[in-house]
Amino acid sequence: MNKKLCIGVLTSGGDAPGMNAAIRAVTRTAIYNGIEVKGIMRGYKGLVFNEIIPFKTENVSNIIQRGGTILKTARCDEFRTPEGRKTAYDNMVAAGINALVVIGGDGSMTGAYQFAREFDVPIAAMPGTIDNDLYGTDTTIGYDTALNTIMDAVDKIRDTATSHERLFFIEVMGRSAGFLALNGAIASGAEAAIIPEMYTEADQLDELISNGMRKSKNSSIVLVAESELTGGAMGLAKRVQEEYPQYDVRVSILGHLQRGGSPTASDRILASRMGEAAVNALLDGQRNVMIGIQNGNLVNVPFSKAIRDDKPIDRSLMNMVKILSI
Repeated sequence: MNKKLCIGVLTSGGDAPGMNAAIRAVTRTAIYNGIEVKGIMRGYKGLVFNEIIPFKTENVSNIIQRGGTILKTARCDEFRTPEGRKTAYDNMVAAGINALVVIGGDGSMTGAYQFAREFDVPIAAMPGTIDNDLYGTDTTIGYDTALNTIMDAVDKIRDTATSHERLFFIEVMGRSAGFLALNGAIASGAEAAIIPEMYTEADQLDELISNGMRKSKNSSIVLVAESELTGGAMGLAKRVQEEYPQYDVRVSILGHLQRGGSPTASDRILASRMGEAAVNALLDGQRNVMIGIQNGNLVNVPFSKAIRDDKPIDRSLMNMVKILSI
């Protein structure tokens, strides 16, 4: 049965540190089990435009320490159409691929789920996204590295914030999830985190000011998720200038800096464990599952739950930020 299996592996969506470690683990676990592996370039676009190449163990040598993805990633509007997905399936079959491993975020999972339902393709996926916003897994590949990058950047910004006695709004990624902002604030000792999960419950900026921000400090740092719901760092800075002109405000947007860099040991280990588990899941006859990690244990999460259920934020951590910022 193993010799009949041919796995195609692709990375899709935003790149995340640790994706290469995941590709390496998938490739070598498959080869160890006598399974043929093919790399699909540029995500789903590579399926549609037939960018498929055989992968051997040497293809993944010396990549575990590299950020980004050697398979590249790209948007593919064609894959959003039934005709595009049919072309992708035909190319996959012509290449001899009969199972897929997909590494990516929410959009990648959604595409995999739809593709699997339409063409009955066995797919095992891994959560590769710095946002850490996929349900069913405690953490995602790339999240720990991004968090450490944010912490390092905030540590440096704090030096100038303290020197000039300024209020800094630092914008981090997280369009619909505040995990980076919240845990980045805890790790860097920031005074507050403004996240999209709280936007309907309170005016977070007004609450921040009214709670006496900076009464006992000569500078403050606030981490802000980039979401439209929060207003972003620029929107909040504009509000402060209009409503609280006594504050000297500055903005720093970390942007794609957060996605790059060599993955941490934690992300390399997580990606390696998940890559092996993805291949084993396919060998065991599993299909349409995301490999997650819960309390240190690897689990198989159905696509339907991973993409349809919202991952909750730990509200107690918001209160902890407030307590530790006094």
